[in-house]
Amino acid sequence: MEQLMNAYIGCSYSLGISSGTDALLLALMAIDIQPGDEVIVPTYSFFATAGVVVRLNAVPIFVDVDPVTFNIDPKKITPKITSRTKAIIPVHLYGQSADMDSIMSIAKEHKLFVIEDGAQAIGVHYKDGRKAGAIGDIGCFSFFPSKNLGCFGDGGLVTTNNPELAERMKYLRVHGMNPKYYHKYIGGNFRIDALQAAVLSVKLPHLDQWSSQRRTNAGLYLDLFRKYGLAENTGKTVFDSKNRILLPHSTYQKSGVKNHHIFNQYIIRVEKRNALKKFITERGIGNDIYYPVPFHEQECFKYLNQGNDFPVSNCAAHDSLALPIFPELTREQIEYVVSSIAEFMEKHEASFPQE
Repeated sequence: MEQLMNAYIGCSYSLGISSGTDALLLALMAIDIQPGDEVIVPTYSFFATAGVVVRLNAVPIFVDVDPVTFNIDPKKITPKITSRTKAIIPVHLYGQSADMDSIMSIAKEHKLFVIEDGAQAIGVHYKDGRKAGAIGDIGCFSFFPSKNLGCFGDGGLVTTNNPELAERMKYLRVHGMNPKYYHKYIGGNFRIDALQAAVLSVKLPHLDQWSSQRRTNAGLYLDLFRKYGLAENTGKTVFDSKNRILLPHSTYQKSGVKNHHIFNQYIIRVEKRNALKKFITERGIGNDIYYPVPFHEQECFKYLNQGNDFPVSNCAAHDSLALPIFPELTREQIEYVVSSIAEFMEKHEASFPQE
């Protein structure tokens, strides 16, 4: 499985790990994160991105996200860097790459490590053709069953092109042991189960086709939202009479890269999100909110006192809703989703802000 991942991602070293969370934890251990070190993370992500930092008694430093991609905003990173900053964790959220050119430039200037959180981004191409997980110092992936490439339980992966980091992670995932019963480092039990690795090896050859179908479904959503007069285009960030629904945008769509977005989630933004969620749930349409509470609002991080100056993340948490996007969706099912949303919007038209 590891050799297959090397070839697929385009990296020199891959190690199967017990989960995506453990992959992030192992990566931070490999770069020797110490108590009091600071690690820059987006405030809008799955909990593990920041949680693993605190587990090592380090400090997550929250940064707002880009209003189009919801990935970390590079313009907001540099002001947060201090003498204690050790690393940046960009998250390739929802299946689209963060702005890695800017992030790597900042990291080089300030001598920081970059750990890519690719839990939702297996197979994602950056605009230069490289894949997520092969750009930063370490890439981290999750194979939880709900991911585009999922195993039958928990599983994860770390990737790197650095032989020293690869060697260190190799031993840290087995309690820092080398040779047997001799421990140079204090590691953990982070090995992937052999059965899960076998499942991934069988499923990996199908991944690009599944991702392609997700992109096809996303294109159909766009066509139908236009048909019902709910969205003029993708990439809009402000609601108006022509864009009652704000749709996800493929940033690198015109770059010629084949796999610019894998749509691990299909996220729309909509006013009256909670009411819409209730409406389509009652219609039997699967949906979810990713994520209702940014890190800076989480009770467990209140002690960090990092304020509330994260306007994009606050809006995303308030407005975003995930719609079905899995490869097996039919056109009829997608049209049912959009027509149901259109019915809701028509019923509530009078209550929306008017231009």
